Amino acid sequence: MIRTHGLVKRYGTHAALDGVDLEVPAGSVYGLAGPNGAGKTTLLGILAGLRKATEGEVTVAAETGEVAVLPDTPRFDPWLTGREVVALALTLGSGTHSVTTREDAERVDEVLEQSGLTDAARRRCGGYSRGMLQRLGIASTLVARPSLILLDEPASALDPQGRREVLDLINTLRGHATVLFSSHILGDVQEVCDTVGILHHGRLLFQGPLSDLLVGRAVPRYELRVRDGADAVAGALSREAWVSSATAAEGGIVHVEVRSLADAERHLMGALAATGASVVSMRPEEVSLERAFLELTS
Repeated sequence: MIRTHGLVKRYGTHAALDGVDLEVPAGSVYGLAGPNGAGKTTLLGILAGLRKATEGEVTVAAETGEVAVLPDTPRFDPWLTGREVVALALTLGSGTHSVTTREDAERVDEVLEQSGLTDAARRRCGGYSRGMLQRLGIASTLVARPSLILLDEPASALDPQGRREVLDLINTLRGHATVLFSSHILGDVQEVCDTVGILHHGRLLFQGPLSDLLVGRAVPRYELRVRDGADAVAGALSREAWVSSATAAEGGIVHVEVRSLADAERHLMGALAATGASVVSMRPEEVSLERAFLELTS
């Protein structure tokens, strides 16, 4: 659905994007992950046609009327009600002059309900909170059923329940539209995206299936909990040749990075027994996008 080649965007001497080769499969939910300032908003702006690249090529398979964009801080005319904002978005997306059919009216009501704004639909949006404006932006983005949806930090202003509802809504779009979803909240990306790109200082460090990143990048690690003497246990394990690092944390926790799971399975129990520590629990740590991201960018 989207392909870029050698994409560069400079502001003076600063390169906000530096040779980005992006490939977004049609029908996928693609998560563009990276910290604030990584270049995510700049990239989405170029894909939406709102900014001009300094160098490189951009190919978007969707037609202009089939693309919907949600900026990170959506703004609307404050005198319009929430329902009027969404109805206006439908007319812009469908090319009609007004919402006149029952089907269109039902569609407006449907996305307002999905976004949790039914009760506030007839209120002027000038009185909406930032979270409500974010929900209104999501409703306006989805109402015309676009084939390509660009979402810039869609859940950043929402409370935990609102974030949960937005992520569930994005999940329902899988297979019905192509979604490019940017966020610095790595847990959100891991939860809803099947393909991920890691953007850091304007460079795309990784791109591909989320499973490839989690399985192929993260160092095997165990979490141990001992009754006492966590520092001594960490010191003893760090001297083992098959251990990359061992660090103690609060609550008797010891994090142990190993060179391979096979080495850990063969030697870890014996090494712990040699320390004389009382082991409360031991488990392999689940690989997360946050761990993989930190290892990739360090």
